[in-house]
Amino acid sequence: MQCTEEAGIRFVEGEAGQPLMRSVKDAGLVLEACFSAGTDSALLYPENLTEAFFDLSSGEAGEILQKFRNYRVRVVVVCAPGSVRFSTRFAEMASEETRGRHFGVVESRQAAQEWLSR
Repeated sequence: MQCTEEAGIRFVEGEAGQPLMRSVKDAGLVLEACFSAGTDSALLYPENLTEAFFDLSSGEAGEILQKFRNYRVRVVVVCAPGSVRFSTRFAEMASEETRGRHFGVVESRQAAQEWLSR
C-alpha cells in the first residue's frame, strides 16, 4: 500500500491487481497503513479484498467493514463495470452504503477520489 495525496486528499491506496487481504484479519494491514500515513481514508481495488468479500453471505464484508468503522477509516473500492460479480445482497448493501461516508463502491479511480473528498 502506498500513501497518495491528490487534490488535497490524503489516502492509502492498494495496488490494482494485487492481492492484499487473504483473510478478514488482514484488514489490519489497511488500518496500519492509514495510521502510519496519518489518514482516515483508503482506496482499494477488488483484488485487494478477500475472495468472498463481494458475497455478503460469507460474512467477510461485514467483519472487514466493521473493523474500518471501529477505527473511523473510510474505504472506497474501485470496481470497473463488469469486473466483479456481486451477490444480490452485496449489491443492495453497497448501493445504500455508497450514499454514506464510511464505505463506497465506485466505477473509476476519479470517482473514488471524488467520493473521498465528500
